Amino acid sequence: MSAAPRCALCSCLLLCGQTNLKSPQDLQVYIVNTDFTLRWNYTGNDTNVTFSAQYQLLGDFETNKAQWKELTGCQNVTGTKCDFSSALTEYYNRHNVRIRAERREEVSPWSSVFEMTPYLIAQIGPPGIELQSTNGVIKIKISPPEANQVRKMWISHLRFKYNLVIWENSSNAEFRSQIIFPDDIIDDLAPETTYCLKVQATLPSDLKEGLFSPIHCVKTTRKVKDLLCATNVSVFALNMEFYLHWSNQYKQHVSYNVQYLIGYLKKLQNCSSQWVNVPGCENITDTKCNFSSVIRGSFGFYYLRVEAVNEYNKSCLSNDVKVDPLVTNEIGPPGIKLDISDVLLHIQILPPGGSESEAMRNNYGLSYRVIYWKNSMNNEEEVKMKEIKQTLGTVSDLTPSTLYCVKVQAFSEIYNKSSHFSKEECIKTPGDKILPLIILATFVIALIAVLLVAMPLIFALYQAYSKIKYVFFPSCQPPLNIEGFGEQHFSSPYMSATEELIENCCILESITTEEVNQTDPKDYKHCKQSSRDSGNYSNDDDTSGSKVCEETLEKEIV
Repeated sequence: MSAAPRCALCSCLLLCGQTNLKSPQDLQVYIVNTDFTLRWNYTGNDTNVTFSAQYQLLGDFETNKAQWKELTGCQNVTGTKCDFSSALTEYYNRHNVRIRAERREEVSPWSSVFEMTPYLIAQIGPPGIELQSTNGVIKIKISPPEANQVRKMWISHLRFKYNLVIWENSSNAEFRSQIIFPDDIIDDLAPETTYCLKVQATLPSDLKEGLFSPIHCVKTTRKVKDLLCATNVSVFALNMEFYLHWSNQYKQHVSYNVQYLIGYLKKLQNCSSQWVNVPGCENITDTKCNFSSVIRGSFGFYYLRVEAVNEYNKSCLSNDVKVDPLVTNEIGPPGIKLDISDVLLHIQILPPGGSESEAMRNNYGLSYRVIYWKNSMNNEEEVKMKEIKQTLGTVSDLTPSTLYCVKVQAFSEIYNKSSHFSKEECIKTPGDKILPLIILATFVIALIAVLLVAMPLIFALYQAYSKIKYVFFPSCQPPLNIEGFGEQHFSSPYMSATEELIENCCILESITTEEVNQTDPKDYKHCKQSSRDSGNYSNDDDTSGSKVCEETLEKEIV
């Protein structure tokens, strides 16, 4: 019978209610890597019943238009499970699955639909393991799940992390769990002891834990101590300067090569060929190496080891040391510079590592804890603290003429790291400038007040002095025609007049008779001049207002 009449008959039987078959129940899909298994339950008592399943690939926008297709591997199955690993290839898309019971031409209703996205419900399969016991340790090599498969559920095996569980093969065994790499060494084991272990692959980013591998057991050997190998390998890092230190137990000539491996390469199988020598740390005899040049970034991590080589070219490798730059590095103390203004103490902070250390500034998100106090004899002076994120800080409320001391600590909240405190720096505040200003202002105001009071007084005294000088010490000079009479006293017109002596002055002239005869007769009067003077004189007359009386002196002429 062709498929079309069969479907028509099945539909008729269903509509007419003539089927006695029950639908399968409790559909479940189990996926390990790319192995798909469908399971279900059937409660009917019917015999000769088979089961057939269909699936539907759901697109983002065509959910209602998606067609049901036969699920390869799950057609005419007599049991209650089937493998359909080859049927699906779209592991990241949603699928619907349904199943029904069939007996000859009779079919049951379809079961409820089971919806799934393969990648989300898939489990990680067990990894492969290879073990080797040597020199007291166990070397392990791990193959990722799906290592030999063409179709893969897990796209990148580099994302896997491996969890090892190991224990002694004894009745009172203690289980120890640790994270290991695909090519790793298990140490800290007792010699000549049988250990059993199993490994699980995980995808932490997807919150997936895989199935454990089968249990493997191996017996350890006795460890032979090789004095050539470098021991006590450790890393010291400060302000993104990285140094590797180790100890030398070999008494003869030995040289060292320091090697590093970028962290993600450790996840590769056979990563031993990826180790590279650190520049400047090849064939050295010293027991330390500066490997800062190989730290190319602040993120990620590195592995370092030391290869020791003797004069016979025999070599020995030390244990690996893991370096996570921002975790391993320690923050050094910052530097500080102090300056004082009128009312503020200015603190300039020099970041750890100097101005060129970008990694310190950009990755740690540094903040600074500033401690300051008055450096005085009083031990009870309060120590104050403030936290700042900038490299410039200020302190106010300063006391004049006081010595202040400051120290600063850098810290990172992100990495929970802090530096030692910087060296203490002290600076003295200037003296109080308010009192000198007050004194100066008082002096200026007093000076102005004195000038305002003194100027009228000085003016009055000057006027009085002028009057007195004018009265008692006149500046006028006597006329020229009475010069020589310096002994003559002049009286002030402002003083009362007293009786003055009168002097009679006569001019006696000796003349000859001839001269007298030739001269017109005149009467010469006796000149009398009073020494009483009004004090006023005029320049209009040479005699200055004095009277001259002329009398005839005829009687005196000889």
